[in-house]
Amino acid sequence: MLQPLGDRVLVKPLSAEEKTAGGIILPEKAQEKPREGEVVAVGPGKLLDSGERRAMSVKVGDVVVYSEFGGTEVSHEGEDYLLIDEGSILAVKE
Repeated sequence: MLQPLGDRVLVKPLSAEEKTAGGIILPEKAQEKPREGEVVAVGPGKLLDSGERRAMSVKVGDVVVYSEFGGTEVSHEGEDYLLIDEGSILAVKE
């Protein structure tokens, strides 16, 4: 598994909707990119000027909403993930 560094979070994006509410099947290009995903790994936290680390506000297993253009797409062992900064996480779903 990939281990994020600093205040980065590894997220497995949730799948995009394949149908509209009316039942129309959308081609792959017309599907919206998901902006929600499950946290699969977190870094140790941001290193502050004082030398201490700030604790992360998310944990493995959390479902998060992140900004549309935040992060870097990575592939590992055939799975697609998104590596994002903690600041790009907008909310945690409860």
